[in-house]
Amino acid sequence: MTLNRRTLTAAMAAASLTGALPLSAFAQKKIVLGFAQVGAESEWRTANTESIKSSAAEAGIDLKFSDAQQKQENQIKAIRSYIAQKVDVIAFSPVVETGFETVLREAKAAKIPVVLTDRSVKVKDDSLYVTFMGSDFIEEGRKAGRWLVDKMKDNPGPVNIVELQGTVGSAPAIDRKKGFEEIIGKDPKFKIIRSQTGDFTRAKGKEVMEAFLKAEGKKINVLYAHNDDMAIGAIQAIEEAGMKPAKDITIISIDAVKGAFEAMMAGKLNVSVECSPLLGPQLMSAVKDIVAGKPVPKRIITQEGIFPMEVAAAEFPKRKY
Repeated sequence: MTLNRRTLTAAMAAASLTGALPLSAFAQKKIVLGFAQVGAESEWRTANTESIKSSAAEAGIDLKFSDAQQKQENQIKAIRSYIAQKVDVIAFSPVVETGFETVLREAKAAKIPVVLTDRSVKVKDDSLYVTFMGSDFIEEGRKAGRWLVDKMKDNPGPVNIVELQGTVGSAPAIDRKKGFEEIIGKDPKFKIIRSQTGDFTRAKGKEVMEAFLKAEGKKINVLYAHNDDMAIGAIQAIEEAGMKPAKDITIISIDAVKGAFEAMMAGKLNVSVECSPLLGPQLMSAVKDIVAGKPVPKRIITQEGIFPMEVAAAEFPKRKY
């Protein structure tokens, strides 16, 4: 029989009553964490996965890891597998916001607590998860918008913006768009003339930017990309079209991964808003608290900054991802 932590607790209680087993027999039981990752779509996600794996090892937590390859059905299968294996805690970064209610109810029925990392879900009953830890995506969009408003304060307009959105239906794509539009919407000179998903990948970012350039050409003043990888793909498209990225087209992106700093140091990207992928230590700490029955905040927000190209060279050596 496979024992999980709840089974062991009952066994310990019975054993202590009969004197059959010393408590030390259970002292070395490792916490088992099932983690269902989105995929490996970007430099950011690779760093996020590494942070989770290394932090689990350091914390002495038995990590069962799965890669959904950006497909919700794969993620739901993985979560059901963790429920069947009776892990102690399930954590995942949802591919999209909706469609998880049923599987989360299954986890709750099995008395397995769930932690959301990096991205949230939309559910009617928020008791289906213990906590959501990660960035404030709306605020990231606002930071991008504020930077642009300040940068273009002396420009009479119109300021024509093209937008590379993240995966359709994902929390960062929805919220980064919302926060950005909230800020630029206060001034009618800012206009989003094209907006399309680039799925958070370099290849799709390049492909969609090529289409934008074909349709709008020199009318484009600004590119707002929901992540650095799409921006880096778009930079290639801009150069291939004979234009100068960060000069002919102002480029704003989100994540602040090393690739973005390299692009900024090369003078090809204007600014990147930070979104830290290093959630591993925070996650392992929360998992230990949950298993120990300690209270955990419903929302844990990551503290982050914003990096214009002027500071890139000085900041680059400090980057861990």
